Amino acid sequence: MNRILSLVSLKICFFLICIGCFQGHVFAQVPAFYAEVQAFKKLDSIHPPVKNAILLIGSSSFTKWVDVQDYFPLFPIVNRGFGGSTLPDVIRYAEEVIFPYAPKQILIYCGENDLASADSVTSRMVFNRFKQLFQIIRTRLPKVSVAFVSMKPSPSRERLWPKMVEGNELIKNYLKKKKNTAFIDVYPKMFDQNGIVMKDIFLKDNLHMNAKGYAIWQKIIAPYLLP
Repeated sequence: MNRILSLVSLKICFFLICIGCFQGHVFAQVPAFYAEVQAFKKLDSIHPPVKNAILLIGSSSFTKWVDVQDYFPLFPIVNRGFGGSTLPDVIRYAEEVIFPYAPKQILIYCGENDLASADSVTSRMVFNRFKQLFQIIRTRLPKVSVAFVSMKPSPSRERLWPKMVEGNELIKNYLKKKKNTAFIDVYPKMFDQNGIVMKDIFLKDNLHMNAKGYAIWQKIIAPYLLP
């Protein structure tokens, strides 16, 4: 009798282990930011965004700009930035966060998280990733204006500033040779007259901006937006 119970217990344990492995496999197949992108789709089904708008894509500096439309009331804005994303993430979800919106202009803020993800990530790698994203956009939307907002000097990532400066310069020089593009340089405007980054334009995490920070961005970005 004890032997039978032991065999039954072993079978139950084996079954539970198999279930656990299966569930782990299923969860492992769900890529990062899948839930965020699905939320965009659900929102679009409820409130379809206007076509021919200005599309914001990239990481949390756009994600947290939840009232961006208020900063640019004369321009239709669709914000599809998802926090924590890298350029490969944006590339992965290009079909979901770019092309369905048929934008007239695309603003990209991304690259900071790429550099922060690992010390092995170089500014040249960020540039190559941006170039890949740009080429994907150009292939599908050849006439759409594309602008890159420079990586910002987040105080919490000061050790990465040299890489950011180099990456910004590489992207800037690349876009100079491309038609219907712009490089929007917010980096230098986030320092005071003494060359010290303005801490009061950031939240307590010294990474994301507050309203004062976005007000600086508004003045710099506005002249580049298409009517």
